[in-house]
Amino acid sequence: MAVKKVKKEEKPVILITNDDGIAAPGIKSLVEAVKGLGKIVVVAPDKPQSGMGHAITIGHPLRLVKTDIYNGVLAYSCSGTPVDCVKLAVDKVLRRKPDICLSGINHGPNHSINVIYSGTMSAAMEAAIERIPAIGFSLMDFSIDADFSASQYFARILVEKMLNDKNGESILLNVNIPKLPVSAIKGFKICKQANAKYKETFLERTDPHGRKYYWLTGEFINYDKSEDTDVWALANDYVSVVPVEFDFTAYDVKKKLEKKWKF
Repeated sequence: MAVKKVKKEEKPVILITNDDGIAAPGIKSLVEAVKGLGKIVVVAPDKPQSGMGHAITIGHPLRLVKTDIYNGVLAYSCSGTPVDCVKLAVDKVLRRKPDICLSGINHGPNHSINVIYSGTMSAAMEAAIERIPAIGFSLMDFSIDADFSASQYFARILVEKMLNDKNGESILLNVNIPKLPVSAIKGFKICKQANAKYKETFLERTDPHGRKYYWLTGEFINYDKSEDTDVWALANDYVSVVPVEFDFTAYDVKKKLEKKWKF
């Protein structure tokens, strides 16, 4: 009797990017966190790109440079934005869609209104636009010496869940981790984006040549005191998990205008 060969199941392809740059401790920690879960490929900016949002490069050539910074993990630094990294990874590096895209781990939070400005989340969002499951990870610690051990622990749990979710192609998650050890974090809290923003101001200064320049600063204000937001979850020692959409349509307003406005 002939023995039927069982086709070896291929490992899922995990694309990793960020906005802090390919050499940032956060992305190195994310690579380590998901080792063994699939074939990891890194395509990340060659320099910090924080606050770039969903910017893409259209007026300059883009460059990819192969690097061995991750000891055996296929990795490229990219001269473009986080969104450029995802686009180039799919079209020129992988030449296929990955099974999941991970962005981060960002140095500093991306809760509430920050999701709009965040290069970390825009990279994940670009993947989701292409129907690739995606997660953006951020740690509430701006320090270059931040401890990413808790972020690694919770990131691995979520990535495993996402990879095992056969109906997860449209899932996009914004995940923020408190600046706490694993033992002090209470777990995950699936929640909504808080209605919160920065009340911004620009400090006016003068350079050595007598020319004025401005430095952005501001105060964070939370208008939403409910207990189902990302800001509340983080303040109460939970990892916040916010499902995100890129359809900006205000459907309630749409219905009201259809009834109220006649053209």
